[in-house]
Amino acid sequence: MPGKLDDLKTLQKNLARQIKLAPLSHLPRLIGGADVSYIEPGYAIGAVVVYDLEKGKVIEETYAVEKVTFPYIPGFLSFREVPVLKKAFAKLKIKPEVLLVDGQGILHPRGLGLASHLGLELNIPTIGVAKKPLIGEFELPEDKPGAFCPIFINGQVKGVVLRTRKGVKPVFVSPGHLIDLESALKVVKASLSGYRIPEPLRKAHLLTQRLRGECRNNSGWGDRQ
Repeated sequence: MPGKLDDLKTLQKNLARQIKLAPLSHLPRLIGGADVSYIEPGYAIGAVVVYDLEKGKVIEETYAVEKVTFPYIPGFLSFREVPVLKKAFAKLKIKPEVLLVDGQGILHPRGLGLASHLGLELNIPTIGVAKKPLIGEFELPEDKPGAFCPIFINGQVKGVVLRTRKGVKPVFVSPGHLIDLESALKVVKASLSGYRIPEPLRKAHLLTQRLRGECRNNSGWGDRQ
Protein backbone atom coordinates (compact mmCIF):
# COMPACT_ATOMS: atom_id res chain seq x y z
CA MET A 1 0.00 0.00 0.00
CA PRO A 2 2.80 2.57 0.72
CA GLY A 3 3.98 2.37 -2.89
CA LYS A 4 0.44 2.65 -4.16
CA LEU A 5 -0.20 5.68 -1.96
CA ASP A 6 2.85 7.39 -3.44
CA ASP A 7 1.36 6.86 -6.89
CA LEU A 8 -1.99 8.22 -5.72
CA LYS A 9 -0.32 11.27 -4.19
CA THR A 10 1.28 11.99 -7.55
CA LEU A 11 -2.10 11.55 -9.24
CA GLN A 12 -3.73 13.94 -6.78
CA LYS A 13 -1.07 16.58 -7.41
CA ASN A 14 -1.53 16.22 -11.16
CA LEU A 15 -5.32 16.44 -10.92
CA ALA A 16 -5.08 19.42 -8.57
CA ARG A 17 -3.39 21.36 -11.37
CA GLN A 18 -6.60 21.00 -13.39
CA ILE A 19 -8.75 22.65 -10.71
CA LYS A 20 -10.22 25.96 -11.82
CA LEU A 21 -11.47 28.53 -9.33
CA ALA A 22 -13.72 31.26 -10.72
CA PRO A 23 -16.63 33.36 -9.42
CA LEU A 24 -20.18 32.35 -10.26
CA SER A 25 -22.12 34.81 -12.41
CA HIS A 26 -25.16 34.58 -10.13
CA LEU A 27 -26.46 32.88 -7.02
CA PRO A 28 -27.72 29.49 -8.22
CA ARG A 29 -31.24 28.32 -7.50
CA LEU A 30 -30.71 24.55 -7.75
CA ILE A 31 -28.19 23.35 -5.17
CA GLY A 32 -27.13 19.73 -4.95
CA GLY A 33 -26.04 17.84 -1.86
CA ALA A 34 -23.87 14.71 -1.94
CA ASP A 35 -23.25 12.36 0.98
CA VAL A 36 -22.03 8.80 1.54
CA SER A 37 -22.84 6.33 4.32
CA TYR A 38 -21.55 2.82 4.87
CA ILE A 39 -23.03 -0.55 5.74
CA GLU A 40 -21.30 -3.82 6.50
CA PRO A 41 -20.03 -5.87 4.85
CA GLY A 42 -18.22 -3.16 2.94
CA TYR A 43 -20.92 -1.40 0.94
CA ALA A 44 -21.28 2.33 0.35
CA ILE A 45 -24.54 4.20 -0.20
CA GLY A 46 -24.06 7.41 -2.17
CA ALA A 47 -26.94 9.90 -2.22
CA VAL A 48 -27.43 13.08 -4.22
CA VAL A 49 -30.33 15.49 -3.77
CA VAL A 50 -31.31 18.58 -5.73
CA TYR A 51 -32.65 21.37 -3.55
CA ASP A 52 -34.60 24.32 -4.95
CA LEU A 53 -33.65 27.40 -2.94
CA GLU A 54 -36.66 29.37 -4.16
CA LYS A 55 -39.17 26.66 -3.27
CA GLY A 56 -37.30 25.62 -0.14
CA LYS A 57 -37.58 21.90 -0.84
CA VAL A 58 -35.92 18.90 -2.46
CA ILE A 59 -37.12 18.43 -6.04
CA GLU A 60 -35.18 15.25 -6.83
CA GLU A 61 -33.13 12.63 -5.04
CA THR A 62 -31.14 9.63 -6.23
CA TYR A 63 -28.80 7.06 -4.75
CA ALA A 64 -26.46 4.25 -5.67
CA VAL A 65 -25.03 1.28 -3.79
CA GLU A 66 -21.55 0.02 -4.47
CA LYS A 67 -19.04 -2.40 -2.99
CA VAL A 68 -16.21 -0.53 -1.27
CA THR A 69 -12.80 -1.55 -2.60
CA PHE A 70 -10.61 1.24 -1.23
CA PRO A 71 -9.82 1.46 2.52
CA TYR A 72 -10.44 4.54 4.63
CA ILE A 73 -7.22 6.56 4.63
CA PRO A 74 -7.27 10.26 5.60
CA GLY A 75 -6.36 12.39 2.60
CA PHE A 76 -7.50 9.77 0.10
CA LEU A 77 -11.27 9.80 0.69
CA SER A 78 -12.09 10.62 -2.93
CA PHE A 79 -10.78 7.27 -4.16
CA ARG A 80 -13.28 5.62 -1.82
CA GLU A 81 -16.35 7.80 -2.44
CA VAL A 82 -16.15 9.33 -5.93
CA PRO A 83 -17.24 6.11 -7.72
CA VAL A 84 -20.54 5.70 -5.84
CA LEU A 85 -21.32 9.43 -5.98
CA LYS A 86 -20.71 9.52 -9.74
CA LYS A 87 -23.11 6.60 -10.14
CA ALA A 88 -25.78 8.36 -8.06
CA PHE A 89 -25.31 11.70 -9.85
CA ALA A 90 -25.70 10.05 -13.26
CA LYS A 91 -29.26 9.03 -12.31
CA LEU A 92 -30.43 12.62 -11.83
CA LYS A 93 -32.92 13.96 -14.33
CA ILE A 94 -32.48 17.51 -13.01
CA LYS A 95 -28.85 18.53 -12.67
CA PRO A 96 -27.93 21.02 -9.92
CA GLU A 97 -26.05 24.20 -10.74
CA VAL A 98 -23.68 23.69 -7.81
CA LEU A 99 -22.98 20.62 -5.71
CA LEU A 100 -22.25 20.71 -1.97
CA VAL A 101 -20.10 17.77 -0.90
CA ASP A 102 -19.55 16.30 2.56
CA GLY A 103 -15.77 16.61 2.47
CA GLN A 104 -12.91 18.91 1.61
CA GLY A 105 -12.41 20.99 -1.51
CA ILE A 106 -8.94 22.48 -1.95
CA LEU A 107 -8.39 22.39 1.84
CA HIS A 108 -6.29 19.29 1.34
CA PRO A 109 -2.57 18.48 1.66
CA ARG A 110 -2.33 18.06 -2.12
CA GLY A 111 -5.17 20.41 -3.07
CA LEU A 112 -7.58 17.66 -4.11
CA GLY A 113 -10.21 16.82 -1.52
CA LEU A 114 -13.37 14.84 -2.29
CA ALA A 115 -15.28 17.91 -3.54
CA SER A 116 -12.47 18.91 -5.90
CA HIS A 117 -11.98 15.41 -7.27
CA LEU A 118 -15.73 14.91 -7.77
CA GLY A 119 -16.03 18.32 -9.42
CA LEU A 120 -13.38 17.36 -11.94
CA GLU A 121 -15.08 14.05 -12.67
CA LEU A 122 -18.52 15.63 -13.12
CA ASN A 123 -17.40 18.95 -14.61
CA ILE A 124 -19.68 20.86 -12.25
CA PRO A 125 -19.05 23.59 -9.64
CA THR A 126 -18.49 21.90 -6.28
CA ILE A 127 -18.04 23.12 -2.72
CA GLY A 128 -16.47 21.22 0.13
CA VAL A 129 -18.32 21.46 3.44
CA ALA A 130 -16.46 19.46 6.07
CA LYS A 131 -17.12 18.94 9.77
CA LYS A 132 -13.42 18.77 10.67
CA PRO A 133 -10.29 20.42 9.28
CA LEU A 134 -7.72 18.35 7.43
CA ILE A 135 -5.11 21.05 7.06
CA GLY A 136 -4.61 24.78 7.53
CA GLU A 137 -4.19 27.49 10.16
CA PHE A 138 -7.19 29.42 11.44
CA GLU A 139 -8.95 31.03 14.36
CA LEU A 140 -12.48 30.18 15.41
CA PRO A 141 -15.14 32.76 14.45
CA GLU A 142 -17.38 34.43 17.01
CA ASP A 143 -20.40 32.48 18.15
CA LYS A 144 -23.04 33.88 15.84
CA PRO A 145 -24.50 32.54 12.57
CA GLY A 146 -22.69 33.80 9.50
CA ALA A 147 -19.44 34.64 11.28
CA PHE A 148 -16.35 33.22 9.62
CA CYS A 149 -12.56 33.29 9.70
CA PRO A 150 -10.09 32.53 6.90
CA ILE A 151 -8.11 29.30 6.72
CA PHE A 152 -4.51 29.70 5.60
CA ILE A 153 -2.24 27.19 3.90
CA ASN A 154 1.30 28.44 3.36
CA GLY A 155 0.10 31.98 3.88
CA GLN A 156 -2.69 31.80 1.31
CA VAL A 157 -6.42 31.79 2.09
CA LYS A 158 -7.86 28.48 0.87
CA GLY A 159 -11.14 28.30 2.80
CA VAL A 160 -13.12 29.58 5.76
CA VAL A 161 -14.33 28.36 9.13
CA LEU A 162 -18.02 29.24 9.08
CA ARG A 163 -20.34 29.46 12.07
CA THR A 164 -23.72 28.26 10.80
CA ARG A 165 -25.59 28.14 14.10
CA LYS A 166 -25.07 29.66 17.52
CA GLY A 167 -23.71 27.28 20.12
CA VAL A 168 -22.62 24.54 17.72
CA LYS A 169 -19.31 23.69 16.07
CA PRO A 170 -18.53 25.49 12.80
CA VAL A 171 -18.04 23.89 9.40
CA PHE A 172 -15.05 24.16 7.09
CA VAL A 173 -15.86 25.52 3.64
CA SER A 174 -13.60 25.50 0.60
CA PRO A 175 -14.10 25.71 -3.16
CA GLY A 176 -13.91 22.39 -4.96
CA HIS A 177 -13.90 23.15 -8.68
CA LEU A 178 -15.30 25.80 -11.07
CA ILE A 179 -16.10 28.19 -8.21
CA ASP A 180 -14.10 30.57 -6.04
CA LEU A 181 -14.14 30.96 -2.27
CA GLU A 182 -16.32 34.07 -2.23
CA SER A 183 -19.01 32.41 -4.36
CA ALA A 184 -18.75 29.19 -2.35
CA LEU A 185 -19.33 31.07 0.88
CA LYS A 186 -22.38 32.87 -0.59
CA VAL A 187 -23.91 29.57 -1.75
CA VAL A 188 -23.38 27.88 1.60
CA LYS A 189 -24.85 30.81 3.53
CA ALA A 190 -27.86 30.93 1.20
CA SER A 191 -28.39 27.21 1.80
CA LEU A 192 -28.58 27.41 5.59
CA SER A 193 -31.89 26.72 7.29
CA GLY A 194 -31.15 26.86 11.02
CA TYR A 195 -29.06 23.70 11.21
CA ARG A 196 -25.32 23.24 11.39
CA ILE A 197 -25.18 21.67 7.91
CA PRO A 198 -26.48 23.45 4.77
CA GLU A 199 -29.94 22.13 3.87
CA PRO A 200 -29.07 20.33 0.58
CA LEU A 201 -26.27 18.46 2.32
CA ARG A 202 -28.41 17.75 5.37
CA LYS A 203 -31.13 16.29 3.15
CA ALA A 204 -28.59 14.08 1.38
CA HIS A 205 -27.33 12.84 4.74
CA LEU A 206 -30.86 12.09 5.96
CA LEU A 207 -31.45 10.14 2.75
CA THR A 208 -28.37 7.97 3.28
CA GLN A 209 -29.44 7.30 6.86
CA ARG A 210 -32.94 6.29 5.77
CA LEU A 211 -31.56 4.04 3.05
CA ARG A 212 -29.11 2.48 5.45
CA GLY A 213 -31.96 1.58 7.77
CA GLU A 214 -33.96 0.11 4.90
CA CYS A 215 -30.96 -1.86 3.64
CA ARG A 216 -30.36 -3.46 7.02
CA ASN A 217 -33.86 -4.93 6.85
CA ASN A 218 -33.50 -6.18 3.29
CA SER A 219 -31.18 -9.09 2.59
CA GLY A 220 -31.12 -8.21 -1.10
CA TRP A 221 -30.17 -4.57 -0.65
CA GLY A 222 -26.67 -5.12 -2.03
CA ASP A 223 -28.24 -5.54 -5.47
CA ARG A 224 -30.10 -2.21 -5.33
CA GLN A 225 -27.97 -0.37 -7.83
